[in-house]
Amino acid sequence: MELGEQRASSNVEDRRGMGMVGGGLGVGGIVIALIAYFLGVDPRMALNVAEQVAPPAHEQGHQGTPNDELGRFVAKVLGSTEDVWTKIFEQSGAQYRPPTLVLYDGMTRTACGTGQAAMGPFYCPNDEKLYVDLSFYRDLQNRFHAPGDFAEAYVVAHEVGHHVQKLTGQFRRLEAARGRTSGQTGVSVRMELQADCYAGVWGNHAGLMHELDPGDLEEALAAATAIGDDRLQQQTQGRVVPESFTHGTSAQRTRWFKRGFDSGRPQDCDTFSAASL
Repeated sequence: MELGEQRASSNVEDRRGMGMVGGGLGVGGIVIALIAYFLGVDPRMALNVAEQVAPPAHEQGHQGTPNDELGRFVAKVLGSTEDVWTKIFEQSGAQYRPPTLVLYDGMTRTACGTGQAAMGPFYCPNDEKLYVDLSFYRDLQNRFHAPGDFAEAYVVAHEVGHHVQKLTGQFRRLEAARGRTSGQTGVSVRMELQADCYAGVWGNHAGLMHELDPGDLEEALAAATAIGDDRLQQQTQGRVVPESFTHGTSAQRTRWFKRGFDSGRPQDCDTFSAASL
């Protein structure tokens, strides 16, 4: 993927090397717990370490474009998502409010609780920030066998997809399902598949703005396949438990990403009305 002329977003907060910084727990803690489970981490551990204190201003990381190559790359991807979603929102008469991308090492406090690298990248709707420990990209290549720059971009675009859901009110569906285990799981899968589809929508428009390299789409599909619930459960516990799915199967994740990629239309990403996922 060629991003040479793409502006890097300034909505990046670099906390790498700072250790723990402040946060608190809210509705978004549910999202983090689900992501923790999906990556094989006990969700109770994720929630037990949550803090209730808002982050002091002096503990915020450096704001602006990172100086390292990978940091600049994700900042450019974020800039691309800002350009795409700003245009899409304007076409529907709405205004897009961009999220902040937080880069951190190991562990960091958020408005949804304490985030840990073991959870993988996640979005916190309470502070409208994406949290990424860039070591995840090593896991993407070595553990999940899904290398490539477009696969890395897909990760950011998926989390931005959750932000689009926040702006359009979809997160209320997850909140309404709290306390209803089966309903919460079903809504979570549809939420995640919609975020995959929104990532595909970004990919469609990014392909018109930038030059996609041969194999870029395959890289994203490989990443979506590698982190499907069925694939991960088989790898981590040797069996598949469909009733515990939180993100959808590999086939579902690739199907919905490709649906958004092929059409470029957010309205084609209505996973909540779909009879079959």
